[in-house]
Amino acid sequence: MKSPEHRVSRRAAILDRLADHVLAEGLAASSLRSLADAADTSDRMLLYYFKDKAEVMSATIECIAGRLTKILEEQNGSESLAFEPLRAKIWEIVSADELWPFMRLWLEIASRSAREDPFYRIVGEQIARGFLAWGTAQLKSATPAQREVDAAKLLVSIEGMVMLKSLGLEDACRTALESEL
Repeated sequence: MKSPEHRVSRRAAILDRLADHVLAEGLAASSLRSLADAADTSDRMLLYYFKDKAEVMSATIECIAGRLTKILEEQNGSESLAFEPLRAKIWEIVSADELWPFMRLWLEIASRSAREDPFYRIVGEQIARGFLAWGTAQLKSATPAQREVDAAKLLVSIEGMVMLKSLGLEDACRTALESEL
């Protein structure tokens, strides 16, 4: 019989493969069978490590959000910044080609949420609130109340720019950033 540590280790390895697959292929390629194939296991074994497909997807998306947070933390550094410089810095990070799979996936989650898919509404809200909290921690504002306002404006601004880039309007994003600096 395998130890609980082995099960945790195997589950983590499966999640890494699932995260890679979902980032590369998107949510449309997330049937249980295609996820199992990506994890190099059977769908029955996948359900050994996760209770159902919802848990598979939730854990996979959580893994992906954790990867993105780690990248943001590494590239942003530890210094708190005012709203405009932080917005410009975050946009530079998230609009880079190597991070665009994360943004594409985020847009898919938002789209499914907009279509009132209850699962993606919950997952999307959790992720957005997590990044709102992350942004709050990164900001240097005059007061805690102003930091909350600035964090909300930061999230709204970055989300809008991600959507505009996906529509081919990256030039509008650059124009907006240049006018503020």
